[in-house]
Parts: sequence; C-alpha cells; structure tokens
Amino acid sequence: MRLTFLGATETVTGSKYLLEGAGLRILIDCGLFQGTKNLRLRNWAPLPVDIGSIDAVILTHAHIDHSGYLPLLARSGYRGPIYATPGTCALAEILLKDSAKLQEEEADFANRHGFSKHHPALPLYTIDDAEQALKLLVPRAFDAPSILNDHAAFRLRRAGHILGAASVELHVAGKAIVFSGDLGRPGDAIMCAPAHIEHADYLVVESTYGDRLHEPTDPLAELEALFTRTFRRGGVVIIPSFAVGRAQTILHDIAILKDTGRMANVPVYLDSPMAVSVTELYRHYMQEHRLTRSQLDAIAKAAVMVRSVDQSKEIAGHRGPMVVIAGSGMATGGRVLHHLKAFAPDARNAIALVGYQAAGTRGAALQAHAPTIKIHGEYVPVRASIEAIPSLSAHADYNEILDWLRNFSTAPARTFVTHGEPAAADALRRRVTETLGWQCEVPTYLESVVLEDGAR
Repeated sequence: MRLTFLGATETVTGSKYLLEGAGLRILIDCGLFQGTKNLRLRNWAPLPVDIGSIDAVILTHAHIDHSGYLPLLARSGYRGPIYATPGTCALAEILLKDSAKLQEEEADFANRHGFSKHHPALPLYTIDDAEQALKLLVPRAFDAPSILNDHAAFRLRRAGHILGAASVELHVAGKAIVFSGDLGRPGDAIMCAPAHIEHADYLVVESTYGDRLHEPTDPLAELEALFTRTFRRGGVVIIPSFAVGRAQTILHDIAILKDTGRMANVPVYLDSPMAVSVTELYRHYMQEHRLTRSQLDAIAKAAVMVRSVDQSKEIAGHRGPMVVIAGSGMATGGRVLHHLKAFAPDARNAIALVGYQAAGTRGAALQAHAPTIKIHGEYVPVRASIEAIPSLSAHADYNEILDWLRNFSTAPARTFVTHGEPAAADALRRRVTETLGWQCEVPTYLESVVLEDGAR
C-alpha cells in the first residue's frame, strides 16, 4: 500500500490524502488550500494525480478545506462516487454552491472594479462545476460497513466538530488505516463527542491545536463582557464566523444571554445565507447534537436572518450598538469583508475572532493586530479593538487529542500528524511520542510512504 499526502501538510488547509492498495486508488478528503498566496496558487495547479485513476473519494466532513476542491475534480473528469455521511452530503450542497457563487462574485467584482492582475479575472470554479460534483455524492450512515471491493471496505465514525463530521476507518489489504478528520471537543456545548476507535495499523491525525490548550474559560462570560464594553461606547461588534457550527454556537450563546438579561437588547444580524440554511439543517439531524427543539427555536429568534444583498448593504449603513455575524470565519472572503471595510476604521467598534485563523488570512492579520488589512485592493485601517475568544473553538486541543488516541488498544505501526501549522504539528508529534510511546512523524507536501499490507 502507498499513502501520498496531497495537502494538509505544514498547513491546516487543503486536506487530501491518496491511499493506493487492493487494486484501488482512494482519495480521502478533497479540500481547498487557504491562507498564504503560495498555498492558494496550489488550487489553480493540476492535481498531481491522474484524475481518471481515482476510484473513490471519501469525505470526513463538509468544511471547504476538506471538500472545496470537489468541483475542480468533477470539472477535470472525475465521475466516481464521493462517499460521506448524510449530514455531510446535506452541508456540502450548501457549502459548495456557496463557495462557487463567491468565486463567481469575486471574479465579477474584480473585473468591474479593475483590481485584479488577471484580465479577465476568472473564478476558480463555477456553480455548474459544483452541481456536477454534488451529483456524485453517495450518503453512508455512521458506523455502517461499506464495501469498496473484495479486499477493501470502510466505516465512517462520529468525529463531533460539525454536523456529519466523521473519522474514516478503512480496511484495505488486511490492514486498518484510520483518518481522524477534524476532531471535535468531548465537552462541546452543541456537538456530540467523537467516537472511540479501538484499532489502527496506520493513523493520520489532525493537529490544528497540537501546540495549545483551550483555556478553561466561560465563553458566555467572555461574550457578555465583550458586548458590554463595546455597547457602552456605542460600538458595533463584527464577528467573522464559519457558517457551519460556529455561527450556531454564537447564536445559541446570544440566545442564552438575551434570555437571562445579560445582554442589552440590541439588533443582532446573521448576515450569511449559508449560515441561515445550515441553522435550519440542525432540525433534521437531532441525533448528532445536544440541542433541543426549544433551543433551536431560541437560536432562530436570536438574530435577524439576512439573505439578500440589499439587506446586507443596509446593515453597513446602520450605526449604534449591534452585532453582525458574517462569513467567512477567517475573513478570506464573503460578506464580512464589506462589514470590515465599514466598521474596522472606527475605534468604538470591536472585531471578535471566535475560531482558528490560518497563517496568511486576514483573520490572522487581525489577530496579530495589523494596523491595516487589504480588502478588494484597498488598505483598510483597523482601529476597532480586536478580541479573541478561543474557547468557542470546535477543534480538540492537544490534551483532548491525546485522550482520543488513548482509546486505541495498541499503538499504530506508524502515526502521521497532519492538518496543522508546522509548530503545532511538531508539538503534537513530540507529545504523542513522549506520552504514548508511539512511532510518530510529520509528513511533508507530496510525500509518499509505503505501508506494509497484510494481504496473503
């Protein structure tokens, strides 16, 4: 068997792993690179694999850094199955269409305003490409065995993190290969805990937070304090947010703060058609999360759900205390960019960073307190206060990852640490080696390793 790392090495984006064995070539995850320009340029380069040779794709979850390359794969001729949980299939329909729409809109905006170096600016892919990819989705229930051929099968195991998120447990040529996907937190306020997996001959594990611990703080108290400070000075709170998971967590917390009188009665806007649609999906997957129907009702009433562009433009003209939640979570695109242009220059306002900010993104620049950020070809001054609330993260920290690893009955023959910035991946490698005594390594981009198979 051979495993090739086509992404999520030395970065937290672009997740793609090619597993070859038992006469099959299987792609686990198919994500877009995000962040620094050298990473983004990889999205435009041909995939270093013969597309026609790929037999199947298995998705861990629907986040764009795990699924966002699928439209390009379909446009390049892939017509095989894309296996995923029903929740991931439902989310992928929303996320991939939205991603394609943003690609088209940003190319159009660049052409109309003349700030692109390319003439004309082209979208990475189109809505038609996304729809072609979506036709290939094949839903598979959690824990149900799925046969690929006489010598290969897989199961999708619950990973927490977001709706539909799974770890992939593959059995190929007599060996078990496990891909953790993005692991959620066991005590998450909304999502169920990741399932325990007992055996892997080979393991690929994420390390987004491989070098840090989540502080034992109360996100409700942190949000309450942030809102109180900002509203007191007449300011606006802008929250760049992932549409899946994070937006719903924030709305859940706001609903509690409002219900308990701990937050002023100011307007709250969820300015993300995608997040609005995702919020509605939670009612169809009650078994995957901890929320009750009454809590979902409260989330729906916690904010004005904004879908149209005209409604979004109106928000930028408002003044006075309010909260605006908008995508994208790392401020790499989406409607939040227009709100940052409007509100970042005013010192009365606040920008709340509530999730991981990958290197090279505007979110990372804000987190580093950059005095300006570049949006639509212009440098926008940042005078608003920057507030980080890491306790809202949906990623396991290194202790939570180690606890998940301890459920394996024996050490894998080899463990590969991926999906982390270099410092985070190496820190987790060291901790796994020192704490568990496992053979552990950090692969590099396009590295290919031979795995011993158990076929007789």
